[in-house]
Amino acid sequence: MSKRDELIAKYADDLRNKCKMDPDMDLLRKVTIGCGPAIYNADAETVAASQPDELETVKKNFLMKKLGLADSPALMEAINAVVEIYGRSERNKYRAVVYYMLTKHFGKEAVYG
Repeated sequence: MSKRDELIAKYADDLRNKCKMDPDMDLLRKVTIGCGPAIYNADAETVAASQPDELETVKKNFLMKKLGLADSPALMEAINAVVEIYGRSERNKYRAVVYYMLTKHFGKEAVYG
């Protein structure tokens, strides 16, 4: 199994066990690939949900640039909702999992066509 496949399996486990979601494995794979080399970097592979700058980066670089959403308070509300689902106390909030849940939240699966 490749390193990427191992990470995707780990992300799927988080979705099942911590987020109580049944992951769409095809979409999860595409979202993970879309994260690029960040998934292999211990610091970049997670989202620091307690840091407002980090959440702003998720909003601008993922929701607005990647998913093409217009800036609105609903974007930060969605990010906070995803963080709550993942668990605020959960230390490792994997970027691919957060991006996957945001993609599903906004119904933007087609971006990963």
